[in-house]
Amino acid sequence: MQLTGLHHVTAVTGNVSKNIHFYTQVMGLRLVKKTVNQDDVSAYHLYYADNDGDPGTDLTFFDWPHIGRNSAGTGTIGTIAMRVAGPEAIEWWVRHLEENGVTIQSRGEFAGRQGIQFTDPEGMSLALYEDGNAPTNSKPWKKSPIPAEFAIRGLDVATIVVRQIEPLALVLTDVLGFRQSRHYQLSAEEGHQMYVFETGEGGPGTEVHVEARPNGRNGRLGIGGVHHIAFRTPTPEEHQLWRERIAQVGLGVTPVIDRFYFKSIYFRVPGGVLFEIATDGPGFATDEDIEHLGETLALPPFLEAQRAEIEKGLTPIQN
Repeated sequence: MQLTGLHHVTAVTGNVSKNIHFYTQVMGLRLVKKTVNQDDVSAYHLYYADNDGDPGTDLTFFDWPHIGRNSAGTGTIGTIAMRVAGPEAIEWWVRHLEENGVTIQSRGEFAGRQGIQFTDPEGMSLALYEDGNAPTNSKPWKKSPIPAEFAIRGLDVATIVVRQIEPLALVLTDVLGFRQSRHYQLSAEEGHQMYVFETGEGGPGTEVHVEARPNGRNGRLGIGGVHHIAFRTPTPEEHQLWRERIAQVGLGVTPVIDRFYFKSIYFRVPGGVLFEIATDGPGFATDEDIEHLGETLALPPFLEAQRAEIEKGLTPIQN
């Protein structure tokens, strides 16, 4: 029983229309599901991914315009990195992002990954790292404005910021089956360290980078921040075993929640960050033809009876 990598990452937007424009037209991801937050049906839940919405390629957003701005710091999820094929792709993306008004904040090696870091229009910290053309299940979106050879190939790395590494490292390794692969000193003066953990076969799409800031200030979730990280497990049977394992160590895991497109469990790890474990299937084509994913508001069957009321409460999306 082993988690196979990142499943999806869920962040917060305050402007759905601009969010859709940036992630489809600038980043070239496909809007594969336009639905609602099942725990807050007044908010959209947008899923961007590869052409088929494959697990491991999904970057998703809750629409919470009144939550306030994100404040980076300890107890939060930091930079989310996506993967591209190699140095030529990075060069192409530098030009493309700058042409679209996006400032490259830094470029070089980041905990063993060559790439670039920047922010989206709402301040969310993003990166593109080259993956050496490593294997991926990602399929480029057929209608993407990005040339297929430079397309984003899925999620790469999620970064967590904490004060103390030891409690989180214990959960990652002894409970969730990660292994520490690398360690870097970021700032000798402030004592900042970076620890790299990987699961499954390791490499792109399987890593969590943990930045330890002993004297860091607390962060607060808001627009431009990341709500949670989800990890992959292949079957409902293994998913249930993960729930039992996490419950046994007292992490306060939720019951299995059927999200219709996948099954989920949630729990907080030491340091306060929210983790999810999600099944690979059944997937986003369960209720929509794969050629028309994300074109209309999709609701799981248990919310369909509320469609008229839900649609009335949603902010219209401007094309």
